[in-house]
Amino acid sequence: MSARLLAACVPFLLAGCISLDPHYDRPTAPVSGQLPAGEAYASLKGTQGNNYRDIDWQQYILDARLRQVVAMALDSSRDLREAVASVKSARAQYGEERSYLFPTINAGLSGTRSRSLSSNGSGNQTALTSSYEGDASTSSFELDLFGKNQSLTREQYETWLGTVEGARSTRLTVLYNTVDYWLTLAADKSNLVIAKETAESARQSMEVTQTQLRHGTASMVDVSSAATTYHSALADVAKYQTSVAQDKNALDLVVGRAVPDNLIPENIDAVANAFKEIPAGISSDVLLNRPDVLEAEHNLKSANASIGAARANFFPSISLTASGGAASSDLSSLFKHGAGVWSFSPSISLPIFTGGYNISQLNYTKAQKEYYVAAYEKSVQTAFQEVADALARRGTINDQLTAQKNNTKASEEYYRLADLRYRNGVDTWLNVLDAQRTLYTARTSLVSVQQEYYNNLITLYKVMGGGTALKEKTAELQQ
Repeated sequence: MSARLLAACVPFLLAGCISLDPHYDRPTAPVSGQLPAGEAYASLKGTQGNNYRDIDWQQYILDARLRQVVAMALDSSRDLREAVASVKSARAQYGEERSYLFPTINAGLSGTRSRSLSSNGSGNQTALTSSYEGDASTSSFELDLFGKNQSLTREQYETWLGTVEGARSTRLTVLYNTVDYWLTLAADKSNLVIAKETAESARQSMEVTQTQLRHGTASMVDVSSAATTYHSALADVAKYQTSVAQDKNALDLVVGRAVPDNLIPENIDAVANAFKEIPAGISSDVLLNRPDVLEAEHNLKSANASIGAARANFFPSISLTASGGAASSDLSSLFKHGAGVWSFSPSISLPIFTGGYNISQLNYTKAQKEYYVAAYEKSVQTAFQEVADALARRGTINDQLTAQKNNTKASEEYYRLADLRYRNGVDTWLNVLDAQRTLYTARTSLVSVQQEYYNNLITLYKVMGGGTALKEKTAELQQ
């Protein structure tokens, strides 16, 4: 009985004695730890945005309609479902690889019953013989003396964690795209209203010029100019009607189902105060916690573990085959009075000649690690650039928005005065036409800047790595 116990315990005692993985050190971030300097960042001096990491999207998005749309997207997005399925697959592969750290134990019961002829002095006799055996066995279990299976398990574990961060990145992208399409739809609905109002104003102006033509106070040039403005505005109406419909289709696609009309903003002005204002700053800690950066680091750790597995190929491999149980000629007495039987068959394999496979495999894993080091550093640099770009826009967008609002007010006054002077015969139609076009451009430009302003707020949330709600969802995928 002691021999059977020893055979069962030896694999557990000897497994994973050595690790040949290289020591892992996180590469130094190849970026500055300071906020970029310059006029674009002047208004952000002294502010810090680390609390972006501590706020979830439900708190960051203040508009109740938009919160519902984002919640729908995070629940129904097919992109997110694909990412979650990838996480589940990677977790199952990790479990499969981890199973090789333990022996496979099988229980079996076999029996044999045979009839044979025997000869003695009085003639041939028929003899019936039977035998039964029950045992538990471990078949070809490889002792992980040099940590090969441990390294392969760590490799798969890091791959799994990488897919978890990839899923978190996908969630963040789905959130960002949902808000972006929602804002684009609001902006194009505003542009459609502006185009319709401009077309109506141009129609009225065209009627005025036609009346003045009949009274001899206007020329055909004035009528043709007014008609040109009117038909140009009608063309823009058709263009923005198409844009609004396509924006709605894009929003439905990213959400994963049709968004109800009552959750869609009437125009860009209805988006006011849709996001929480948070001072923006930058630090290396923020960058290193972005999901894409963490995913790149897990891929690097996976490559580091694969080097240990490749190194283990140069060392002997020891496998054990063991069994222990009882045997008896009578099935009823097998587990009561059966004789103890056991076997223990170790084997060792030493690589002598592999045609250069082991060396090539090791060189490949080292090259892969160099690749993932570069990929990790590039992800950090990309994160720094995206945050710096968003902060640069954040530092100037308020000034641009204020200036564009003032420009729009001035354009409205310019058009009002030019139209009044023309109707009273003081000025030419050319000035009215110029004022009308200037106002149209100013109004559409204001809508564009407003869209940029709100888009910059959600961009900052995205490039800072999202908040606690996304991290909590990541933790759920790891359970």
